[in-house]
Amino acid sequence: MNDQQQRSRQRYFGFAGQPSGPVGRVVGFVAAVAAAILAFMFSLVLVALVVAGGAALGGWLWWKTREARKAMNGRRPPDGYVIEGEAVRETEAVVVRRLPE
Repeated sequence: MNDQQQRSRQRYFGFAGQPSGPVGRVVGFVAAVAAAILAFMFSLVLVALVVAGGAALGGWLWWKTREARKAMNGRRPPDGYVIEGEAVRETEAVVVRRLPE
């Protein structure tokens, strides 16, 4: 492939290869920095949307469970602290045999 064919292919297929000269390198660097800044900005927007969605979901869940929380608060015993469970008490039977008096 001669030089003329290579230039025509680059024109047809777009930019192929390293920028030629210092001006091309500066333009390439500026374009890369701009692309990195745009990517960072879009990632910040995405993070903000995820946080807002999580807050909305948490608020919705809190709102939907408020009646259950009120019912649980109303069923508390007056003394406050209750541990529910079962207990078994085992004692030895002491048989006292006395003679009749």
